[in-house]
Amino acid sequence: MRAAFIEKTGSTDEIKVGDLPIPTPGPGQVLVKVGASALNPIDLYLRSGLIAMPMAFPYILGCDFAGTVEHVDPGSKRVRVGDRVWGSNQGLLGRQGVTSEFVVVDEEWCYPTPAKLSDQEAAAHAMVSLTAHLGLFRSGRLQTGETVYVPGGSGGIGSMVVQMAKAAGARVVTSAGSPEKLELCKSLGADLALNYKTDNIPEQLRAFAPDGIDVWYETQREPNLEVSIPLLRKRGRMILMAGRAAQPVLPLGSFYPRDCSLLGFAMFNATAEEQQQCAADINRWTQAGQLKPLIGRVFPLAEAAQAELFLEQNTLEKAGTLSGKVVIAVSS
Repeated sequence: MRAAFIEKTGSTDEIKVGDLPIPTPGPGQVLVKVGASALNPIDLYLRSGLIAMPMAFPYILGCDFAGTVEHVDPGSKRVRVGDRVWGSNQGLLGRQGVTSEFVVVDEEWCYPTPAKLSDQEAAAHAMVSLTAHLGLFRSGRLQTGETVYVPGGSGGIGSMVVQMAKAAGARVVTSAGSPEKLELCKSLGADLALNYKTDNIPEQLRAFAPDGIDVWYETQREPNLEVSIPLLRKRGRMILMAGRAAQPVLPLGSFYPRDCSLLGFAMFNATAEEQQQCAADINRWTQAGQLKPLIGRVFPLAEAAQAELFLEQNTLEKAGTLSGKVVIAVSS
């Protein structure tokens, strides 16, 4: 099978596209013919060696996949041959990645693909939708009628936070850096979309939510807690899931006297059962037309290195040329 892989960690120059053996599923596993995979910042960190996890070489890239089940374990209860499925959490903690024509996946990490989604769309929302859901509901305990703020509402996670918060009956504020991205945020359901380059964000947030923000879903790699913490409502919750090297100043005087909470998490720490619960809501909202994946750019499998370089430019280097997810079309 064709696959995008590395034989050692390093720059995008280490990425190869070539032939590898088709993997053989074991007990409790399924073999999936992959239609598409999607890239996330963690893929860059794993490939470069910035994050150390167990990794067997050749290591196939990618965490997110969507495709069709080719083989199931005889005792399978969740999926059948011919089912279209999507999932994430591959390429992590010793598991092989998914940017290949076939992948073996534990069936507990496979979720049914809604009929209205293509494989590219299903792969595009995998990790970002699970991350958004875990942050908003498991960690943030979002309730109907509360106010959510998420910077970067046109990005992968931000766009999912906007849509899920609206589906749950929240008021949603977001920010982006261009008129086009602001219009996109509004089309996703944002009640207020601010331009972080020209608008006074704190002033606008105070005007929109005089009592403060209930759930602040921080997506930035360098959060400014001195600005954001005072904008939280009493018992407000801030979700932190990015910025491994960040060391922001915490204004304690604005934080603990108002019973605020800082809640950090990594989606790959969530159990299979927790993520299945997320996937059920994600599929339900998708079928109802309340959740739409955003694809920024699609690369063919042969250009996997260019795809990672493009994502690297838009995350680590902040090129600003991407709205939505980078997807790799693996097979038709």
